[in-house]
Amino acid sequence: MRFPKSTTALALVAALGSMTTTTASAQSPSCIHTVGMVVSLTGAAGRYGQAASKSVELAFGELNKAAGAQGIAGCKLGFDVRDAQSQGSVGVDQARQLVDLKKVPAIIGGIISSVTIPIVTSVTAPAGVVQISPASSSPSLTKLATDGKTNGWFFRTITSDALQGTAAAKYALDQGMKSLTIIHVNNDFGVNMVSEFRRAYEALGGKIIDVTPYNPEQSSYNAEVTKALKTDPPALYFIGYPGDGTTIVRTWIQQGGPQKFLLNDGMNAADFIKGVGPQFLTNAYGTSSGSTTTPSTTFFASAYPAMSGGFDAGAPAADRAFDAAAILGLAIAQAGKFEAAAIRDAIRKVTAPGGEVVYAGPAGFARAMQLIRQKKPVRYVGVIGPVEFDKNGDIAGPFRTWKIANGEVATVGQMSAEDVQAVQAKLPK
Repeated sequence: MRFPKSTTALALVAALGSMTTTTASAQSPSCIHTVGMVVSLTGAAGRYGQAASKSVELAFGELNKAAGAQGIAGCKLGFDVRDAQSQGSVGVDQARQLVDLKKVPAIIGGIISSVTIPIVTSVTAPAGVVQISPASSSPSLTKLATDGKTNGWFFRTITSDALQGTAAAKYALDQGMKSLTIIHVNNDFGVNMVSEFRRAYEALGGKIIDVTPYNPEQSSYNAEVTKALKTDPPALYFIGYPGDGTTIVRTWIQQGGPQKFLLNDGMNAADFIKGVGPQFLTNAYGTSSGSTTTPSTTFFASAYPAMSGGFDAGAPAADRAFDAAAILGLAIAQAGKFEAAAIRDAIRKVTAPGGEVVYAGPAGFARAMQLIRQKKPVRYVGVIGPVEFDKNGDIAGPFRTWKIANGEVATVGQMSAEDVQAVQAKLPK
């Protein structure tokens, strides 16, 4: 599936999403509450954003059908999707247009932290606009919150790399990777992931032989791979995105690098496996933010592939983008008005323990609407399981450990948040 770069074409993508939800009910309201969406449809993280945009389309469509003629805060939900092109400056420009010109009270996005962070600091937090990211995992976002720079407007449906770095370190050592070299994308995500991984990996007895940064979307990575291979490492930890990762890992193999890999969250992508060649990835391992199977998971596994245009339910960012959209939509219903402050406060209400549990899908969303109209508390339990946002807008959750087998990503285990925190408690401060 391809998305063109032009703003007009991207507006058409948003319109099609709205048409899907509009035609769901012959008696649906005529007005539309338009949510902003800034994700990378092109560039290094393009596949993440493409998958996420289809998830939002599915979530809003199902919510609109469940709401029926009464609508959600009186209207249908729609979204205006903009392409950040995997660049922070572009993402900021698109977010400004949505906030200043379209007057949206909420934005879903970005996908990568190097886009999300400048949007938070330059646009949404200063303007008092809700922002919820399905895939930005940098610890810098937590620090911005603790420093008072997000002003409570930012949320994310993915766990921080402060936890994932520890999970990856332990998993690497469990697979016998006692030493390795690292090639990482040279942005906030990559730098922070290396830092968190290094702290845990070296404390647990691992040895990092060399660290090589790379800039995304280069035509060749021969120089970076040559540098990384000079020290004759036994394994490679690649931290980056599927597009660049395909080129880098193929170059690594072509230059005779050992075919043993540790991979970050998001590299469990079918395109990456196909592009590199599954025969070269029989010793490839990785970690991802995990999930707890719920009826929402079952619904998404069936409904998403049928409408996604080629993505499966395991596509990076897809499940978390659906939950981000579902939580935001339910929060708008809970708020009863399409205003930023009311939506922000309602996000925690629809995910807090104590309410009646509701799931994704026709029956679950219909029940949620019924309860909200009766002014009764609800708790959405989503595709990734139950989430609860802390004061920084973060969630805690398990991590999935996986390997590539027979050309597919196979889950081999899970580390709970408590497991990871227990390891962290033993690390030097």
